[in-house]
Amino acid sequence: MSVKNGCVAALALATVLCFSIARADDQGADKSKELDTIVVTASPISQDRNYLATIVGSVDRSQILQNGGANLADALANEPGMIGTTFAQGASRPVIRGFDANRVRILENGIGSFDVSDVGPDHGVPIDPLSAQRIEVVRGPAVVRYGSQAIGGVVNAINNRVPESLPDKPIAAEITGGYGSNADARDGSVLLDARAGDFAIHADGFDRHADDYAIPNGTQPNSYISNDGYSLGGSYFFGDDHVGIGAMHYDAKYGIPSDVTYIDMKQDKEMFRSRFAGGGDVLKDVTVEAGNARYEHSEIDPSNGEISATFKDNEWDARVESVFGKGGPFSGSALGAQFQNRDFSALGEGANYLLPTNTRTNALFWFGEVPLGKSVRLQTGARLESVDIEGTPASDVFTKRSFTPISGSLGVVFDTSEKTRLGVTLTSAARAPAQTELFARGPHDGPGTFETGDPTLGEERANSLEGSLRFNSGKVVSFEGSLWLAKFSNYIYGNITGRTCDDDGNCVANDSLDLRELNYTQVDATFHGAEGKASFMLGNMGKGRLQLDLLADYVRATIDNGGGNLPRIPPYHVAMGLHWDGASFDGGLMVRYSAAQNDVAVAETPTDSFTSVDAHFGWRPMRERPGFELALVGRNLTDTVQRNAVALNKDDVVLPGRDVRVVVRAMF
Repeated sequence: MSVKNGCVAALALATVLCFSIARADDQGADKSKELDTIVVTASPISQDRNYLATIVGSVDRSQILQNGGANLADALANEPGMIGTTFAQGASRPVIRGFDANRVRILENGIGSFDVSDVGPDHGVPIDPLSAQRIEVVRGPAVVRYGSQAIGGVVNAINNRVPESLPDKPIAAEITGGYGSNADARDGSVLLDARAGDFAIHADGFDRHADDYAIPNGTQPNSYISNDGYSLGGSYFFGDDHVGIGAMHYDAKYGIPSDVTYIDMKQDKEMFRSRFAGGGDVLKDVTVEAGNARYEHSEIDPSNGEISATFKDNEWDARVESVFGKGGPFSGSALGAQFQNRDFSALGEGANYLLPTNTRTNALFWFGEVPLGKSVRLQTGARLESVDIEGTPASDVFTKRSFTPISGSLGVVFDTSEKTRLGVTLTSAARAPAQTELFARGPHDGPGTFETGDPTLGEERANSLEGSLRFNSGKVVSFEGSLWLAKFSNYIYGNITGRTCDDDGNCVANDSLDLRELNYTQVDATFHGAEGKASFMLGNMGKGRLQLDLLADYVRATIDNGGGNLPRIPPYHVAMGLHWDGASFDGGLMVRYSAAQNDVAVAETPTDSFTSVDAHFGWRPMRERPGFELALVGRNLTDTVQRNAVALNKDDVVLPGRDVRVVVRAMF
């Protein structure tokens, strides 16, 4: 990104901030309480998102249904600093501040997603937004609680598949249905929660089908998706304690738009969740959670039905957290342990890319908070991790590597007034290399690459500094934003060299062969960026309120010592929208600008800018049944050509054109 474009992004963020404060001074403070401040992902000590040094993003059920899409990244489209890889309708992994794959952990209720989406961009995450009640995002390092693969952040899909509280009534249900004009898309979901004495029971199911989607100049071939899933779970409550289990199943078939193949995926997963009250001021509670899954997908040639490659992942994850009350200088603290095991294997042509691997992780972590007066809080954390990885690189020599990543964080929160909070966070986070970075050894047809890992790679370390600002005057104005810097030593990335190769690894210095050469290597690198989000109440109109929303984000990533740009980094984004919220009706219009990305790496092409116009309208026709709602949602209403700068297949794939969706939601 050029200096000019960086200045534009910085100016947009500054405008958001200055307008926020000026608007609040004009209209005065409002004493009403903030809503939806509870989060569970960032810290085991505090669940108030405004109490933390870092900013935690969150989208609720209504926003998930409104945003649509088959991936978690689609549901997070209006969160600053967030974008998806958009490799396929069934494979769009969240990207946080330019970090993805092995630097962003995807979770379901705090437990791993158990898939191979980190192995290749054509591999999807088996968590559909229709199954989520809320999605939380921790931007920046979250390694202290979730491990070294969260060095760039965490996305946590939260649902009630293993109930954590007894329902207020014997049975509650939600039914949704939707239709989208672009790809003849149909989806539906059912969520049920019931109570029988001290037992809470949950069941849900969803189904989704979409054809190849339309683009401004025609149809994007092989872009269809068909997926479904269901779950059943229950918890038993005794006093202040509870234990629960749940079972989940996920199926998906989706095409790879830049290829002719399609992926047939399935996963079976079990989850255990429990919480036990400590019964005193010293030990407040103990949480024990675990998950286990069997994942498999096949890559199939539709012309003859033959399976070219199969990827399997058998994985489990267990964690225990003990939360303590006041003790010594600490107002609260937490001590935890985490254990993980992952067995990966590939069959058919997949074995040419990566032979079987095993990854074992054991970790201890700690959080603490120290009050420094009435308005200042010190928040600290540390993690000691042991990672053992086994596999066979291109040398055909079976290799075992062991790593001991040590990470720590120190944050300070300043309550400068009732309306304003400042946060500063310093983090030093380490990450062990992942299986593909160490042991990749051949052709990967989905992304069209010939990949070679390096079994001698060392630990990656990021030293980062982040400043945050929250300003809230109640219903009048709210703002939250961050400035951040991350200095990496031994940053690991897939370097596309500009050469092309055949399936046997014979490479030439031009584009005459089918596969792009990608070699995993380490460099020192620097990331910096900013993001901000603001809302302004413009006034009351009729029986509702009119609100102005602004958001912007910016990230820049370079190799140190004049080494050039890192690949697949998002451009800056600026968006402005109006939202009207009433008793029976609500609606909104959002205009989002994605800048051109001209700061590209070797063998990477620039990406043009585009503007997307989106709108939504909701109607609750029955006052006595406010849980029944009809919604009309429009995406890319001007039908502009859009390409995603972070997508590995962006030169071959255009994002969907105009789409108008009808959504029905009924809660009982």
